[in-house]
Amino acid sequence: MTDHANKRVLDIAVISDVHLGTYGCHAKELLQYLKSIRPKTLILNGDIIDIWQFNKKYWPKSHMKVVKYLLGMISKGMKVYYIPGNHDEMLRKFTGFKLGSFRIVNKVLLKTTDDKKIWAFHGDVFDVTMQHSKWLAKLGAAGYDLLILINRVANFISEKVFKKEKLSLSKKIKNSVKSAVSFIGNFEKTAAAIGISNHYDYVVCGHIHQPEIKTISNNVGSIVYLNSGDWVENLTALEMVDGNWSIYRYDKNDFEQGPEEEVLTNNQLFDQMVEEFNLLK
Repeated sequence: MTDHANKRVLDIAVISDVHLGTYGCHAKELLQYLKSIRPKTLILNGDIIDIWQFNKKYWPKSHMKVVKYLLGMISKGMKVYYIPGNHDEMLRKFTGFKLGSFRIVNKVLLKTTDDKKIWAFHGDVFDVTMQHSKWLAKLGAAGYDLLILINRVANFISEKVFKKEKLSLSKKIKNSVKSAVSFIGNFEKTAAAIGISNHYDYVVCGHIHQPEIKTISNNVGSIVYLNSGDWVENLTALEMVDGNWSIYRYDKNDFEQGPEEEVLTNNQLFDQMVEEFNLLK
């Protein structure tokens, strides 16, 4: 599926909350997905690189390959918008940066072929914890990453020993906590209300790791709310073709096992990235 002729052509693809640099990131699966699509516009909607967790010095080759592949997409002229989130907020200092077809922005405003307006942003602006207790949010992120690691070990034992299906501990905990469910509902309603007041047709978010497409209405109007989910638990993305949105959900059965790739060190991958970066200048 990595062949150019076999790539699925999309008008827009949106991915968010990849969290490169953490144990929970499914970088190999994301790379398979990226190699299977050819979007006219790619929106990286926040928390792509988890700068909060960099102190762990965890950066495997699979994570470097994702960055290298994204840079390759840019070097080929694909329009790519990077919207920083809370975990990669350091990049907000570079808002307005342009290099070839690549842009770092706080939000993306686009129009569909039928003139409908799209507003895309990460969504952490609605998170009170982020605004007032950043240390608490970072502590929660560290705990979440540990839970993901424990979850992976538990699932390995469950699959290999007991032959049972995978279980997401973090999802189960979030879905059982009323305050978490309430937060998601409030997040969606707030994003929708602001979108409606600004006369947008679609509001596209990330941040809450909850893939969704639904119409939300209030006493002023209605809007289609979309969330791209994440590449930690859900392995999802948003796709738009001819004005129609859908949620992509990763399935390993969609991908054939290709030939063995050349094994490169991170330094070799980095050198290749520098070469592609120089092509953009």
